[in-house]
Amino acid sequence: DEEKQIYHLEKAAIGGHSNARHQLACLESEVFGREERAVKHWIIAAKQGDVESMGVLKICYREGSISKEDFAAALRGHHAAVDAAKSPQREKARTYMQKLEQIKIARQMAERG
Repeated sequence: DEEKQIYHLEKAAIGGHSNARHQLACLESEVFGREERAVKHWIIAAKQGDVESMGVLKICYREGSISKEDFAAALRGHHAAVDAAKSPQREKARTYMQKLEQIKIARQMAERG
């Protein structure tokens, strides 16, 4: 049910879930054709650190859908959110996950050959 989907995305977005905000922007753009509203959602999501929204905003900027000032503000907010999320624990976890992925790939290659 599309109505329920939108309701729950809006609730999550209001609660600070950046991916829900991004998905809401996509719906606004692709389903309802409300580009200005979609851009506002993407800007908020990008300022929360959402990588996909920042990518969409880059495209919007190249196409002239948003101003240089709005894009610059979103980029600054995005960098601030990403920097704020950095910590030694997260870096350690990222390194650990990369090692696990390397082990998984090595095992798959060993099984094949």
